[in-house]
Amino acid sequence: MERRDFLRKSALAALGTAVAGSGLVQALNLIDNNQSKNDNTMKIVVLTGSPRKNGNSAYLAEQFIKGAEEQGHEVFRFDCAFRHVEPCRACNRCGMDGLCIIDDDFLQLRPKLVEADMVVFATPMYYFGISAQMKRVIDRFYAINGQIKGAPKKAAFLMTYADTARKEAEPMLAHYRTLLDYLGWTSVGEVVAPGVWTAGSVRRTDYPGQAYRLGKSL
Repeated sequence: MERRDFLRKSALAALGTAVAGSGLVQALNLIDNNQSKNDNTMKIVVLTGSPRKNGNSAYLAEQFIKGAEEQGHEVFRFDCAFRHVEPCRACNRCGMDGLCIIDDDFLQLRPKLVEADMVVFATPMYYFGISAQMKRVIDRFYAINGQIKGAPKKAAFLMTYADTARKEAEPMLAHYRTLLDYLGWTSVGEVVAPGVWTAGSVRRTDYPGQAYRLGKSL
């Protein structure tokens, strides 16, 4: 029996025939609305790449998480720069779908990525690319490739950089889009924040609001 059908029948039994028709309809609608809300709840993994605890991209991640959690989504945040994750050794012992021989913090992240309905990448630009700390984590996706490739996951990209030239952001965006194209994931949004360099400077812009609204829109 479907869970929704079970709940509806349980409600009928509890309310009994003495309940007026309109009251019964309202009770059943309440059950359906709560069930729909639960059905839309997602498990979201947010990866941050900044080695600055008060970094601009980290603040965008915070605002995204705030919006997503207000919508009832379950968020797991993994700060790549503050966790011990070694780079992939290209030993291929995992066979792209097995246990990795490296014993580090990626073991904690691994099941979260597999179960996630959505993965968010929040990183500053370092020498025209994503931070090395985040790239190290992405490279380790190799060991779970068979479980995440083709999975119907959503994704989002939050990035910050000091310059203001839009063309300088394109390599990072291309990397993100190419990664999603390979994995078969769907991007639901990108927040690109130029002109922010010193810690906290993004707070004086509308980009945190954009990140918050993106999380809230899910």
